[in-house]
Amino acid sequence: MAEKVDHEERRRQIAEALLRIADTEGLQSASMRAVATEAGVSLRLVQYYFKTKEGLLLDAFARLGGQLQARMQRWIGDARAPREVVTAILSCILPTDAESRRITRTYTAYYTLVLNDAEAIGRHGVQQPDLLEGVVVKQLRAAQEAGGIAPERDVEMAAAGLLAMVNGLGSSVLGGQRDGEQALAILTHHLDELFRP
Repeated sequence: MAEKVDHEERRRQIAEALLRIADTEGLQSASMRAVATEAGVSLRLVQYYFKTKEGLLLDAFARLGGQLQARMQRWIGDARAPREVVTAILSCILPTDAESRRITRTYTAYYTLVLNDAEAIGRHGVQQPDLLEGVVVKQLRAAQEAGGIAPERDVEMAAAGLLAMVNGLGSSVLGGQRDGEQALAILTHHLDELFRP
């Protein structure tokens, strides 16, 4: 009797192989053949599950987003106050441990791949960052309504600035300019300034 194949598990196996290559070598090295080798499957099998390389890239990108979301949920935990939630979200993005360094490097590989493709950025590159920014804005607005942030502060601008800062800090940590503790100290400094009514 033929063994029953778990198709979703096979797709995950192949997508995870692509993400490993993206983390260690960049997406320019993630040919369908290289992904097949990394996944331990045939090239034909990769092509069966993913008709095009773009399809594979997008599937793996969605899975990477799911990994970041799961990490955020763990970091947020029981946080309820807006500052606690914002601190957890932004702190978990900074590359301060093996998991966050892997996620940051892999996102960087994707951004590098699509920098010169405005259409790809428009279709796929801004959805997750926009969603994340909206979550931060909502928390900052709640803090402002509770009196924890000065009423004249533009919370949309503050959220965009915080996320841009965290992205920049992530690059400086990966590049060796500063370590994770220093990056967290800078983030905390800016949050202290923002959460002053």
